[in-house]
Amino acid sequence: MLFTGFSEHAIDTKQRLAIPAKYRNQWEAARDGNAWFCFPWATGQLRLYTESTFTRLAQSNGDDAKLAPDPDVALLKSRLFGITERLEMDSAGRIQVPKLHMELIGLTGEVAIVGAGDHLEIWDRATWIANLRSNVNSLTELAQRVQAKGLRSF
Repeated sequence: MLFTGFSEHAIDTKQRLAIPAKYRNQWEAARDGNAWFCFPWATGQLRLYTESTFTRLAQSNGDDAKLAPDPDVALLKSRLFGITERLEMDSAGRIQVPKLHMELIGLTGEVAIVGAGDHLEIWDRATWIANLRSNVNSLTELAQRVQAKGLRSF
């Protein structure tokens, strides 16, 4: 599934967040799985992956077959998977955002749910809006940096 655009939403007092209909309406359980995988990221947002995308990415590391993987790979896996939570949507298309995740990145009620290609990101709404113009203005430079590294951006 390709996630684009953003929506402004609120996390309610029970820590529930409605996944916007524009994303939910694309969901196919056979392709995407039955849940989201969520983890906090160091740049101040939560990352949400469909079950199938997260599973595919988690299993794509060729180092997995080793009993004693590279120490950095082992540490990354321990830190990432140790803080990742599987979140099922309720009948209203809501997920319950883990309290610890919200605390770790300082997330409160008003959020922006942002499409990031293969995943969604949950940002503090005020932070997302405040940085929107500079984010757009930096696109050319950022694309050039990614290209110079020989990386595929999407």
